[in-house]
Amino acid sequence: MDEVVGAEGGGETSTISDDPLHGTPELRAYFGDSYERVAAFAELLADQGVLRGLIGPREVPRLWERHILNSAAVVPFLGDGTIVDIGSGAGLPGVVIAAMLPERRVVLVEPMERRTTWLFEACERCGIDNVSVVRGRAEEVREVVEADVITARAVASIDKLVKWSAPLLSARGEMTLLKGRSAPDELERAKYVLRRFGLTGTVQSAPTLDGLEPTTVVRLIRSA
Repeated sequence: MDEVVGAEGGGETSTISDDPLHGTPELRAYFGDSYERVAAFAELLADQGVLRGLIGPREVPRLWERHILNSAAVVPFLGDGTIVDIGSGAGLPGVVIAAMLPERRVVLVEPMERRTTWLFEACERCGIDNVSVVRGRAEEVREVVEADVITARAVASIDKLVKWSAPLLSARGEMTLLKGRSAPDELERAKYVLRRFGLTGTVQSAPTLDGLEPTTVVRLIRSA
C-alpha cells in the first residue's frame, strides 16, 4: 500500500460487541470471503473511532448497520477500473470497498492529515493492501489522481461533488454516490451542473440484509 502526502474524544464505553449484528451468520454470509477484512476494520473503527473523532460515541452499537453495511451497499453498483473515494474521512465507504474488492485499486482522497494517518494505519492493520492514500481536496489532486469510478459518502451535495470531482474522471468514468432520501431533489438541483460535465443521473435502491432499510445510491454516467 502506498501513501501519497500532499497539503494537510465519560461514562461506560461501548464496544463492537454491543452491536447486535456483529458476528451474526447473516453478516458473514453477506460479506463472504471478505468478512474477516471488513470485520477487522469495523472492530478497529469501533475501538479507535470515537477517540480519533471519526464517529460519535452513540454510533458504536450500530456501527454495522449505519456505517459498514451502508458503505458496502454501493459495491454492486461500481463499474470497472480504479475507484477513487472522495473525502474518505473514517474510511467510509473507501476502506470497506477495498476490503470487499481486493483485486481493485482504490484511492482514498482526504484533506485532513490526522485522517490520512488513520486511513493508512487502518488499512495496514487490517491487511487491506490495494489502497493508496492521497492527502488533499478533490480539486487539488487532479494532477496525480484519475478515476474510473468516483465514490463519496456524506461529503457534499451532488452539484458540489460533481464540480469538485468530475474533472478527475477518465474518459468513460462515472460517479457512484451514497446519498439519503433527498437524493431525487439533489439530482434535480444538480441538472445544470450534470449537463455541463456530460453526466446523466439515476437514483437506485441498494439493499443489504433483510429487515434493514436499503441504502440510496446515485449513479452518474456519461450521457449518450
